[in-house]
Amino acid sequence: MWRIKTLRQSAAAACHTLRHGKSTKIMRPSMSSCRHLHSQKAAVVSCMEKQEWPHHASQSMTTLAAFGLGALTLTTVTYMQAAPGASDIPLKEENAEPGKVVPGAFKPDLPTYTLADVASHVSTKGGGVWVVYKSGVYDVSKFIGKHPGGSKILLAAGKSIEPFWQIYAAHNHADVHVILEGLRVGNLDPADVQALEEERLKKYGDGPYANDPERNPLFKVNASQPFNAEPPAELLTESFITPNDLFFVRNHLPVPDIDASTFKLEIAGLGVRSGNPDQPNTVAFTLDELKKTFNEHTIVTTLQCAGNRRAEMSAVKPVKGLSWDTTAVSTATWTGVLLSEVLAYIGVSEEQHCRAFPSACPTCANLPLTNDYPSECSSTIEHCHLEGLDKDVTGQSYGASIPISTALDPRKDVLLAYSMNGEPIPRDHGFPLRAIVPGTVGARNVKFLGRIVLSHEEYPGFWQQKDYRGFSPMIDYATPDFSKYAGPSIQELPVQSAITEPKPNATWPPEGSEEADVMTIKGYAWSGGGRNIIRVDVSLDGGATWQEAALDPLGVRQKYNRAWAWTPWSLDVDIADHMTDVKLVCKAVDSSYNVQPDSIAPIWNMRGVLNNAWHRVDVAIQKPPPSSGDDDEDDEDVEGDK
Repeated sequence: MWRIKTLRQSAAAACHTLRHGKSTKIMRPSMSSCRHLHSQKAAVVSCMEKQEWPHHASQSMTTLAAFGLGALTLTTVTYMQAAPGASDIPLKEENAEPGKVVPGAFKPDLPTYTLADVASHVSTKGGGVWVVYKSGVYDVSKFIGKHPGGSKILLAAGKSIEPFWQIYAAHNHADVHVILEGLRVGNLDPADVQALEEERLKKYGDGPYANDPERNPLFKVNASQPFNAEPPAELLTESFITPNDLFFVRNHLPVPDIDASTFKLEIAGLGVRSGNPDQPNTVAFTLDELKKTFNEHTIVTTLQCAGNRRAEMSAVKPVKGLSWDTTAVSTATWTGVLLSEVLAYIGVSEEQHCRAFPSACPTCANLPLTNDYPSECSSTIEHCHLEGLDKDVTGQSYGASIPISTALDPRKDVLLAYSMNGEPIPRDHGFPLRAIVPGTVGARNVKFLGRIVLSHEEYPGFWQQKDYRGFSPMIDYATPDFSKYAGPSIQELPVQSAITEPKPNATWPPEGSEEADVMTIKGYAWSGGGRNIIRVDVSLDGGATWQEAALDPLGVRQKYNRAWAWTPWSLDVDIADHMTDVKLVCKAVDSSYNVQPDSIAPIWNMRGVLNNAWHRVDVAIQKPPPSSGDDDEDDEDVEGDK
């Protein structure tokens, strides 16, 4: 059974999702998840009880079921869009709530333009860059340099931004709406508004996320489109291996539905020789060919999002990005084939080598015959691109790159994985094939892997070039041309630890607990690059004094500098009678003696990544008074002895 508080939070999250028109699916938890939970009564506060359906929701929506002591049933919840025609009526500003900005609402005091007029505005030098949203026309020329996605906004030049906002749902926020309306120059002709809506419905139907898989209702959902969620902290360290349906989910785009029987992995680029004159630099493998041609390998590794613990960083100074707590990190057993073996099979086993005929290479033509070619040679392989099969409205895929030295080194254990915890990889986690790059930020562990390219340059896509990079604490989005101050793309992550039990602002002892004198503190520790965790220190007084936690043997026994998985830890502490509150702090030390910084401010960055400051949890101590009944019984015993 689920804990009552968790269920109420899940139901409240579902209500919030319904009220704001977001689309997701919630599934019944598996038995592997339920095994982690204590049996007790549970209650769900459903949206049906509150009758808080959004205006666009179908009355046929199902909701969380009620359940009793012995069993629990949760029906799948699907949030449907309105029927075609319900949303194609132009919004009117006068219908808005007082003080609320309605993006794209018709404004009678502004001029009206046709879609052809908008299409003629596609350059900052030729009348400005205009875009459309619903009934609104906007000149975004002066905003391009401030756009967090950089020049990617130009993909919508002269067109509607609505299809893009369907994919990148983070735009559907009040702050963004205020910025957009500040760029307003007019209204779109009503006939064109209707035509765009009909085109959108024809192309997307119920939306690009309508076919996303079902998810665990226990998740804390940070975004529903694309889906990004993390498990409850108290469940994360219940076992060394995270069950598949509790593994945190980080999606950048809609989840593709891929047929494994027709799937092929393409490998292309420098050094690839296929023998096929039509595609001389490209080879392809089916899933069965990968399994039959190469040795199978299994590793246990932890994946952590670069934005793990971003919510704490936002508390110091606001940042951009999903509000992850401490559980955008999980551990699984992955099975697949080594990327280094696959590359060696196609003849790529060296990293610094001119892949052109040296005599034809402008950089190397006049050098003596040697393998020590200069790094300026554009025919040397320095990066391995990993590209997924998930796509946005322009056909662009999520992609990333890792250094070729990482890809070629068999000791780095980079996998082309097709199994997760002994099962085919679930869709949310990359079915049918995922790149697993141990010790490296989760963003480089590309899901739905469809293409590998060996190149002299890093992957050119947005998430490699513009996102997942660090910044100085002195740089923020108000800094002119802030992107030029970005650091190198993140690969290995710094040493990290966090407390998973007790929860922040909890009361000790927990309700219903009979043990008040000993508090068990639990958490995890992990470091990038395969560095082992050698110690975790825990403080009860905010860092004035420290105690050493016990480390999970499974984490301790990992090979030196190949410790790809986390190290769970725990500590039992005595709670003295005089204690009124406890200020828990934890910090980890890795095998290179890197240690977590004590505060967030010096490592704050505008992207909210790389937060590895000491983790702090305050707990209120409320010890129950001694039972008066016990004293009475003792007195009676004494009387009887007389």
